[in-house]
Order: sequence, then structure tokens, then C-alpha cells
Amino acid sequence: MDLRHLRYYVAVAEERHFGRAAERLHMAQPPLSQAIRRLESELGVQLLHRTTRRVDLTEAGRAYLERARAILAEVDEAADLARRVAAGVVGRLAIGCVGSATYSLLPTLSRHLAAELPGVDFSFRGEMLAPDQAEGLRTGAIDVALLRPPAADPSLVVRLLRRDRLVVALPADHALAGRPRVRAADLAGTDLIVHSADRRSVMYDVVLRVLRDAGVEPRIRHEVGETSTLITLVAGGLGAAVAPEPVTALTLPGVVYLPLVQPVTTVELAVAHRADRSEPHLLRTVEVIRQMFHPPVGTGQADTDAPPAG
Repeated sequence: MDLRHLRYYVAVAEERHFGRAAERLHMAQPPLSQAIRRLESELGVQLLHRTTRRVDLTEAGRAYLERARAILAEVDEAADLARRVAAGVVGRLAIGCVGSATYSLLPTLSRHLAAELPGVDFSFRGEMLAPDQAEGLRTGAIDVALLRPPAADPSLVVRLLRRDRLVVALPADHALAGRPRVRAADLAGTDLIVHSADRRSVMYDVVLRVLRDAGVEPRIRHEVGETSTLITLVAGGLGAAVAPEPVTALTLPGVVYLPLVQPVTTVELAVAHRADRSEPHLLRTVEVIRQMFHPPVGTGQADTDAPPAG
């Protein structure tokens, strides 16, 4: 059945007049009358009582009108849904966040995505190390990752968002805590808390390289899997930790954060997804995230308006 005939019938049934229905449909009256007669012939029932002045509905016509309206509404909704899917504004996605991004970036990110893509159902997993995120992307456990490169995996698309400076987290009663800044060389002989080597943490390699380049042999006392645990152990006086600056959003009594200088070192934050994933809502989400850090030219958004460190 041609959907046009349903639309024609609804117009005639609502207007109760072929002339007014034809005007509403922007067509001539004779083709409209012929289309309705073909519809009645196809159904094998009379839908309308015709007089010279008006049109009335038969009992079958009233029942058919109700269902025709419902069918057309569903067709319109299906078309709208198809357009929204193609535009990338509906769907479901899981986003994995590296530890430091969990505290500072995730609150802003979740609100921004909800505002920009209200039709996408987002879920978030925090405190994920980069290797776990890469594996999650490969298996489909997560769809998008905010991670610390490198992610040497040709199956992933990785785009840089920003670079974060390193800070040193110290117990408040530590001998270095009263200084305005800390050099890597100052950490010689200090007990350290680091991210786990067994879980191939990017930060583990970064911290060891920074210290050894400064001539310091790291004295590692604790290895942890989560950044929150890292800072909690610092608060407990069990050692110092080197971490990305966004970790300062995690405020705990007994912890002092100082900038790390000599050398001034940064670590990257990137957004990643599988190269073989091209769903519109996934690509749209990645673009929205990138624009949070790199607003389009002409938006008037200054660097100071960038998302909080993550």
C-alpha cells in the first residue's frame, strides 16, 4: 500500500471535504478522489459516505482513520530516528577514563556530553590504566578512552588532547613539603609510591625515567593500580608520588602538591577509539570531546576557558 494514500485519506477524513483536503495536500481534487476510491477498492470496504456538500466516515472509515494516524506517526518517528542516528545524536557508549581524568575532567565531560548529545546514553568507567583501556577498546568493554599515550596499537585511533605537567604529592609533614617547588634530584632517598609496573602503567615508566635522568635511583616502596590509592597512601605518610597535575583535584588532608621542576616534564592526554568503529554517535562523541580542548576558531572561547585539567 502506498503511504501517500494513507496521508490522502487522513486529510479527507479530517477535513470532511475533498476540496479542502486537496488544498491542504497541495494537489488537484480529481486525483485525490481517484486515490481514495483506489484505496477503498484495495481494502474492499467503503470508508466514506460522499454527498455534494460534505464527506462522512463509515464505521470502517472511523476505525481505519485511527490506525492510519498511528501508522503515519510511527513512520514519521522512524524517519526522525534514522536522521538522528545518521547525525550521531542517539546511541549508547561507554567511556573509560585514566585515573587523574576521573577526578578533574569527568564531571565536566559528563555534563558537556549530556548537553551536546542528550540522545546518547553514556556510561563511564574511571581509574583505568592505559593498557586496560586499550584492551577494553579492543574487546568492546568500552567504546572511547581518555588515556595517557603511548598506545602503540595500530588498531586504535589516538588523538592528542593536551599535555599535563607533573607534580609531586608529598605528606604534609615531609621535609620537602614546605618548599615552593621540587626538583627530581630532591627525591633522592625518598620513599616512593608509584603506579603498578605489573599492569604496564604509562606513569610508572615516566616516573622512573624522570628520576633516573636526574641521577636518582627510585626507592619504590608501594605500587598501586589506582590514582586515588596512590594519593591516599601519600596522605597516610607512606611516601611521595609523582603524578600528572590534574591529580591535584583530589584533595585529601595531609597531602601537599608541589610543581616538579628540573626537569619540567609533561605527559599527554589523548582520546582513543578503535579504528574499525565508525558509528556516527561514536565519531560525534569523539569530536565533541576534542572541541572541549580545541574549540573551533571564532567561538571566542579563550584558553582560560578550557576544561579543568584531567
